[in-house]
Amino acid sequence: MNKYIVELKNIKKNFNHKNKKIELFKNVFLKIKKGDLVALIGPSGSGKSSFLHLLSLLDTPTSGQILFLGSDTRELNEEQRNSLRRDKISIIFQNNNLLSDFTAIENVLMPLIIREINTKKSIELAKKVMEAVKLSGRLNHFPSELSGGEQQRVAIARALIAETDLILADEPTGNLDFKTSQEVLSYFLKLKKLKKTIIFATHNRELANKADYKLSISNGTIKRVNG
Repeated sequence: MNKYIVELKNIKKNFNHKNKKIELFKNVFLKIKKGDLVALIGPSGSGKSSFLHLLSLLDTPTSGQILFLGSDTRELNEEQRNSLRRDKISIIFQNNNLLSDFTAIENVLMPLIIREINTKKSIELAKKVMEAVKLSGRLNHFPSELSGGEQQRVAIARALIAETDLILADEPTGNLDFKTSQEVLSYFLKLKKLKKTIIFATHNRELANKADYKLSISNGTIKRVNG
């Protein structure tokens, strides 16, 4: 059984901007184990969000291999990639990506609805997860009725309820106060004990220091800097 959830082999990512080729990543080699809690750090514009998009299979590298649980993702067709994301990967986007016409609890339920899991059981689980992120009083509110921090907590709850093997989070505590940020981190730590892998981009040094290790992005390279 493969102990690595994600392996990157000689990853390069280029894109064209105003007739100029920009090399975002070059010759990246990484192995991330199941159960790792990883902080992704680097200055704004260094490529943290782009790296998470590669790991989530929402984007593809210019060259190189991304292995997920030992399988080469280059060999997957679009339907297989969608299936892998649905069942194995949760994403907490920086801008939340909530569905505006659905209530908070309906947004949280979405991963279970897509999997056609029993509705009654799903609602009970959603209420527990929303209580964990202090949203019990906002179940039936629409995103437009929530503060930015509350919207972010809905997005976090939606990712947590899916119980996927890999959780990718882009600045998950950016709009949250200190106390709630600590609570989110404690939830990540509980998931780690269940051998879930969490990779979160952050500018918060204190949160980053509580990860198992940090991955630092700078000038197209990604290096493990501690742990």
